[in-house]
Amino acid sequence: MDKPKLLDRVRTAAAVLHFSPRTTEAYIHWIKRFIFHHNKRHPNEMGAPEIHEFLSYLAQERDVSASTQNQALNAIAFLYSRVLDRDFGEIGDFPRAKRPKRLPVVFSNDEVRAILNQLDEIERLMISFLYGSGLRLLECVSLRVKDVDLGRRCIIVREAKGDHDRMTILPQACIPPVKRQLERIKLIYRRDLSAGFAGSTIADSLGRKYPSASREFAWQYLFPASRRMVNPLTRVEHRHHIDESVLQRAVKEAILRSGVQKNGSCHSFRHSFATRLLEQGYDIRTVQELLGHKDVRTTMIYTHVITKKDLSIRSPLDDL
Repeated sequence: MDKPKLLDRVRTAAAVLHFSPRTTEAYIHWIKRFIFHHNKRHPNEMGAPEIHEFLSYLAQERDVSASTQNQALNAIAFLYSRVLDRDFGEIGDFPRAKRPKRLPVVFSNDEVRAILNQLDEIERLMISFLYGSGLRLLECVSLRVKDVDLGRRCIIVREAKGDHDRMTILPQACIPPVKRQLERIKLIYRRDLSAGFAGSTIADSLGRKYPSASREFAWQYLFPASRRMVNPLTRVEHRHHIDESVLQRAVKEAILRSGVQKNGSCHSFRHSFATRLLEQGYDIRTVQELLGHKDVRTTMIYTHVITKKDLSIRSPLDDL
């Protein structure tokens, strides 16, 4: 039997560790760039000098951010330690690039309202989940019908960042548009099934455990894509969730039309959710759980932007 190719071994090792598809493909990307940068030499023929040179090239010539450089290092470390069975510590000690500390962009209530008024109903509902529930963009677009509990007014975020499930709040204001969205996707769902298509996309492991899940309404995406896709392995036609870029573009355009003078993005609504809760006096541990932060220090960044601090500080200029 032929020995698996290097990148196939990377995918297998990533699957064993339950990496998300996005992380796996990011690692594949950096490993390929590392190999091509060194004229397609096999990584077994390279070591610390080549890794140092590649990371320096990214920082100095490509001017990548610290987080991007660190992701490239993580991918190469994974390749050597998990795939090639080489002790990465013996290859060398590589200092990580320090990420600059940036305060998050936060929208006021009036700014959120102005931006929401520039969106159509479905886009507005998705942004309402980001601002009203603290969801990340990918968490929002990949919601399934079963993840939104109208009776308990909560949202279950499945396999969130770090492969953890969590529960967050469902705003009362979202219930009517959610009900309308359920009626819309029910029509799409019935039309797909009657035409012989297989319903929503399902992870292979989940499909083996629940063979009929893709055809059940509870497993359909709350925000389905406008077009179906064909699984390249099974050749079965499914409907995936809406692509993140669709909402990203809509938000950028809405910010411009609204006249809001901030360089915000979809993630700014999640920042605004956390900041608003802290301003209202909620405990930081509660906010941490709602956001799904593993470390409370990540949540602490929002304590630097809450407006309550400003209210108790008087500028010396105002005393002149």
